Amino acid sequence: MSKDREVVETTIRVRYAETDAMGVVYHTNYLIWFEVGRGEYMRQKGSDYAHFEAQGFYLPVAEVDARFIAPARYGDLVTIRTWVEDLRSRSLTLAYEAVLQETGQVLATGHTRHICTDREGRVRVIPKEMRDLLKGESVDGPHG
Repeated sequence: MSKDREVVETTIRVRYAETDAMGVVYHTNYLIWFEVGRGEYMRQKGSDYAHFEAQGFYLPVAEVDARFIAPARYGDLVTIRTWVEDLRSRSLTLAYEAVLQETGQVLATGHTRHICTDREGRVRVIPKEMRDLLKGESVDGPHG
């Protein structure tokens, strides 16, 4: 995890439905948890994804990567750490770390890369308001 980037933390309690026959969290749930981290990142920065969608901008996932290090089990508290890894004119990469709250053990790491598009799916420049929010600058408007 980068020490010079602002990290937003979200804690999740592992639900029974998220575990597999071996009693550990099924790997695809980490991708869902990364999405939870993304949403909370935006909210803690002073906006939310729906605000940008209402303006006609979307951030579909273009790439995803995950590395699984240790298992989580039913009832565990898992903290998802989310931060901006890379911000370009038309793309954004968010990085994640899933950590067992009780011990600090890193369970999984990963990233998602997003491309900014309009309603028709055409690639667009990330709006200034969103760039400022992601860079940690104040955002003007109803959500800032």
